[in-house]
Amino acid sequence: MAHHTLIPLFNQRPRQDAGEVLRAVPRGGGGGANSLYIHVPFCFHKCHYCDFYSIVDTQDRQTAFTMRLVEELGALAPWVHPSGLNTIFIGGGTPSLLRTDLWTVLLDRLDALFQTRHGGGAETAQRDGFEFTVECNPETVSPELMSELKRGGVTRVSIGAQSFEQRHLKTLERWHDPANVARALELARAAGISRQSIDLIYAVPGQTLVEWDQDLTRALSMGTEHLSCYSLTYEPATAMTARLKRGEFKRADEDLEADMFELTLARLRSAGLDRYEVSNFSLPGRECRHNMAYWRQEDWLAAGPAASAHIAGRRWKNVPRLDDYLTQGAAGFSPIMDFEEPDAARALAERLMTGLRVTEGLDSAAMLAKAADVSPLVPNRLSQTAEHARNRGLLKPDHAHWALTDAGFLVADTVALEFMEAVG
Repeated sequence: MAHHTLIPLFNQRPRQDAGEVLRAVPRGGGGGANSLYIHVPFCFHKCHYCDFYSIVDTQDRQTAFTMRLVEELGALAPWVHPSGLNTIFIGGGTPSLLRTDLWTVLLDRLDALFQTRHGGGAETAQRDGFEFTVECNPETVSPELMSELKRGGVTRVSIGAQSFEQRHLKTLERWHDPANVARALELARAAGISRQSIDLIYAVPGQTLVEWDQDLTRALSMGTEHLSCYSLTYEPATAMTARLKRGEFKRADEDLEADMFELTLARLRSAGLDRYEVSNFSLPGRECRHNMAYWRQEDWLAAGPAASAHIAGRRWKNVPRLDDYLTQGAAGFSPIMDFEEPDAARALAERLMTGLRVTEGLDSAAMLAKAADVSPLVPNRLSQTAEHARNRGLLKPDHAHWALTDAGFLVADTVALEFMEAVG
């Protein structure tokens, strides 16, 4: 079974800081980002499967980080769309490790810049749909934290459960009491944060299909509106991969992983949560709007070390080193790496890659029009690729949209790669 990870794309080159990139982006005239990602790098412990940038928190740099972060947010604010922000997502790391008094500083700054306590902008419709998510570890959720997040405009929390079986948590190097997941959700609800998501991981070494079914059942029993269910991925530079290479355990059998993937769909659909992306399931209308902005290739700004941004066809990543983030850059902007200039072929390939991950799929006519801008040969190659996928039962028969079938989602990366290769 394919692992559902994004595929690295194209050549990259360094730039000094984000300001150099953004000053080349026209402002006004309806341009700008409607989404913002903030990365908090602190963790209680580095989980063995995780390849996101994080550092073990010793409490000595939280204040310096927060002061630097609010400075960066002020520098980025002019590149927000005139209508304001639709979504904010604070991830990590473990954002809930940040001290409550520093959350107050950060949330007050976000409200001053983006009116987060009243929604994302001036229009009533946008205020009604404004989404502000914070990732939380079950062990670090407190009544005080949830109350402060609610006061600051947070509308949604994502709880990292990963598993409810202590043995599998130990394999993943996750150190929390499974019982605290329900406690965290209840504290959020008590504070008035009703939108909630749970993260789970399957295909953990030694995990059975019955155990995975029990994890799903327990998560559903908590009344969550959204579940993210990821197959365990062995990223190159992680402790998990090193342990696998040393023979400490065997990875899950591909057939078992496929069975878990199919069980997830059946169990969650029966509970009213349907797939809207390869690994994400929700009640109708409760999808994560911020992640949809990624998959639709919309514009978003990024703050904090290792946070990645996309605006006006440009991509970059803040440096993944806290010391450099704290001391380098100019006028509040972060030093960056992996900068990519606007490129029509790359933009089309990325849109195909991410658009095929979501259930809504892609408008085929719009994609073929973009393809014609790349090369007169590409539209025909894409049409042939779509027909080939359709004949194998991997793409739905609707010719107006390229959308994966349930069978297609099993091999989503493979199908996406075929479309990307057709771009050339």
